[in-house]
Amino acid sequence: MIDLNRQAELRQAIELLFHAYRAFTAPPDRILEARGLGRVHHRILYFVARSPGTTVTALLGVLGVSKQALNAPLRQLVEAGLVDSRAGTEDRRSRQLQLTDAGAALEAELSGTQMALLEEVFTAAGADAEQAWRALMGRLGSPA
Repeated sequence: MIDLNRQAELRQAIELLFHAYRAFTAPPDRILEARGLGRVHHRILYFVARSPGTTVTALLGVLGVSKQALNAPLRQLVEAGLVDSRAGTEDRRSRQLQLTDAGAALEAELSGTQMALLEEVFTAAGADAEQAWRALMGRLGSPA
């Protein structure tokens, strides 16, 4: 049970996280909206860019979504010429994904807005605050 005296602080932390996430995602959201795409498309582009040749199965694991949830947005990205899906080199039944030149350019634009924001915030906060943030985000992203 959470201490009643701590609840106000924890609610404030929830609000800070909400507002920070909104500020972090707003610039890419505007770019995506102009193309008829959404955040899930950005996530796919981002993780395929980070791991070219990744399989659909591996991407499902990274994103933590079902095959059904990934199918439509991935298909849209392939049809838009942003992601290339090819038969696997070792297992022809698996699909390997990589960004096309257009996909790489879009991903760089989207993630570039977020990297610029993080660079600004980290520079203002200092190296110790950045390290503390990384530790907190790491724990938050993979709770024990």
